[in-house]
Amino acid sequence: MANTPTRAAGLASAQERDFLSTRNLMILAGFLTLMVWSYVGTEFSLRGLLGGESAVQILTYAKKLFPPDLSTDFLLKAGYWTLETFAMSFLGTILAVLIAFSLVFLSSRNLMFTGLLFEMERHRPWVQALRTVLYLSAKAALNLLRTVPHLVWALILVFAVGLGPFPGMLALGIHTGGVLGRLFGEVMENVETQPIEALQATGASRLQILFYGILPQVLPEFVAYTLYRWEVNIREAVILGYVGAGGLGQQIQIAISLFLEHRLLTLILAIYLIVTVVDSLSAYLRSRLV
Repeated sequence: MANTPTRAAGLASAQERDFLSTRNLMILAGFLTLMVWSYVGTEFSLRGLLGGESAVQILTYAKKLFPPDLSTDFLLKAGYWTLETFAMSFLGTILAVLIAFSLVFLSSRNLMFTGLLFEMERHRPWVQALRTVLYLSAKAALNLLRTVPHLVWALILVFAVGLGPFPGMLALGIHTGGVLGRLFGEVMENVETQPIEALQATGASRLQILFYGILPQVLPEFVAYTLYRWEVNIREAVILGYVGAGGLGQQIQIAISLFLEHRLLTLILAIYLIVTVVDSLSAYLRSRLV
């Protein structure tokens, strides 16, 4: 018992030495260097943001926003644009799930290159080569979909199919499909292979293995990631309006361009309302389904 304080002091000293190791100090120095470089590179200035004339201009513009335009005609239009934004995010997320679900099984190394079926195909090199091609193609497709930002996809699709919510929905679906594919893939990499191998040993078909061996393990996390991305997409749907993809974003761009400040505040309140509703609905669904 008498040695306990001495032992505790020695442990604390060892932890302090580990914290002050050369490796940790180099990481800290690198982080501080990166922060200073970013500070200089972005020309960040609190004085420029909040000091002098800038603060006066911000307050002046904020005063112009009030009161919001609550006329019946404009509220009906704002409601329609809000529903349009909601539809873009909802259908875009559904499209994203379909894209991710169609590629995630091919892009999962532990499903493509392990298990009894893979071991049985070792004497057929062409099957293994086909598995490799499918795996690399699925990986490359998911990388492409998520590498190109949703805003760039929207610009391309606006030129391809015209203005409106349709290209916005497609852009959200394509980009989010790549993101969900990556997230779903990480879940698939952690799938327990023993139930799958047991089903394979009993002669179960690939469809039976999917429904009874894989989906019960991954479905809760798939649902959680999908609902989270839906929350993100409702915000991104607003941004896409700036490139002509319809919804509230397009109307905000028009209001700013034409100095319609009262209508701008109404549209901002509509965004706040729809984001709050979607966040609450997503949280409720996660609590019930996950």
